[in-house]
Amino acid sequence: MAGPTGRGNSLGAALNDLLRTQVTPRHRLSTYSAKHWHAQLSQLTGTHRGQQALNDAGLDVTAKTLLNWLSDAEYHVRRSYRDLIHTAYENVAIVPADPVPDHVQDGQFEISGIVKTGNDERERGTRRAAPLRIDGSRGDWSGIEALWAAGDLTDDDFEDHFIDDVIVADIGEGTDGWEFSGASYSVELR
Repeated sequence: MAGPTGRGNSLGAALNDLLRTQVTPRHRLSTYSAKHWHAQLSQLTGTHRGQQALNDAGLDVTAKTLLNWLSDAEYHVRRSYRDLIHTAYENVAIVPADPVPDHVQDGQFEISGIVKTGNDERERGTRRAAPLRIDGSRGDWSGIEALWAAGDLTDDDFEDHFIDDVIVADIGEGTDGWEFSGASYSVELR
């Protein structure tokens, strides 16, 4: 039985597709799109989570002051307070990424597509050449995890880190490094 599979126009795109089928990436909640401090404050004070975010950001004002701010969008609020409101708003609006799970980091990856090392270039995952099999448990996932958590794991970064930190850790540098220059890849997790 086939495991979860990611597909893409590059190795990095296929890896990102696979990871997104397993865990939720860092993202912004669509309901948090207010730009003005007053709209942000109104939305934050409407939920316990928002009130906690204001407290965590360090907004320390009296209930009377807060009511004055909420009752008048033109009320003069110091820049430092507007910055705290914005910080709290962003902290609520951004949902952190789920961590890269152990079953992915410790998984067996089967890569299909054009794979080149030195003068050896072939299409893997066909009747003539088995997929490139990589043991993820031998790799160092810290670079991938850091970029994923920050929401900055691009396809190119994922491919570079996967080659340098996972493939090389498992099977070595190859004849002259590893290249994945094809236009279509699939990565199956076993």
